[in-house]
Amino acid sequence: MKYRNVGNSGLKVSEIALGSWLTYGTAAEQKAADACIEKAFESGINFFDTANAYNRGEGEKAMGAALKPYTRSSYVLSTKVFFPMGDGPNDRGLSRKHIFEQCEASLKRLGVDYIDLYFCHRFDAQTPLEETLRALDDLTSQGKILYAAVSEWTGAQITEAAGIAERLNLRPLISNQPIYNMFERYIEREVLPVSAKKGLGQVVFSPLAQGILTGKYKPGAPLPADSRAANNSVNSIITSYLNDQVLHVVQELEQVARQLDISLAQLALAWVLRQPGVSTALIGATKPEQIEENVKAVDVQLTSETVDQIDEILKQVAHFSPKR
Repeated sequence: MKYRNVGNSGLKVSEIALGSWLTYGTAAEQKAADACIEKAFESGINFFDTANAYNRGEGEKAMGAALKPYTRSSYVLSTKVFFPMGDGPNDRGLSRKHIFEQCEASLKRLGVDYIDLYFCHRFDAQTPLEETLRALDDLTSQGKILYAAVSEWTGAQITEAAGIAERLNLRPLISNQPIYNMFERYIEREVLPVSAKKGLGQVVFSPLAQGILTGKYKPGAPLPADSRAANNSVNSIITSYLNDQVLHVVQELEQVARQLDISLAQLALAWVLRQPGVSTALIGATKPEQIEENVKAVDVQLTSETVDQIDEILKQVAHFSPKR
């Protein structure tokens, strides 16, 4: 395994990290979570990500239970706050009240004394940004979180937050967590350059495009029975990729992977990790074998010629291009 600093901070995380969106506490049983986290530790993964909103806290509980046998200092743990956790008007967003209450609730569900990296799951236009940043800084002072971060914020929002933090002498944000894969490249336009300037590293999710970039889905073929796409409880997002145009492009990318004697998933992860602004790529796994295969991507070095070849192939899906 290889490790990178998260932005300009001293925090080091494995280049491949394990997340729990749509897996632990939802589609996977606790035994599967335990087995995957055991394999992750064996593989050198030290970063584990979840969120309070994942199945209304069940994702945190499953992740916390699976991490319980391991020394707290041996891993980096992140969770998030923003989405509704109740029916009340203050049970959502990034107000000081909601952030403080949900941090306490997350600590209890996870069974830990502190959260390494605490993400604002989305931007809250209804709460003054200064209020949000002061709340995060206070939680850091209390030792309940070690670092603050954001998820899916725009370049303008990151710039504004960095300016407020500097003006008020608050601890800076160290990370943004966006979607980033061969088909979803919007961060290349503004978010990556702004983040580099402001010292934020990217903890990217869905680097395999919800499993599309594993090659398991074929044009005109029925969905594999055990796949995420075939599970109506968790397939609402993957359906945007399930069209013949995208799947034909995937087949061409698979040919590139074969030429390099690696799997398509390893190619897709190596492509994401080639980006210097990326601190780590979050994978989801329900089987230890998936982790074993994916971590091999850290040893794949893509030449400029291969990257150019991939870009030519991706031009066929212009609506997913970085210029969309």
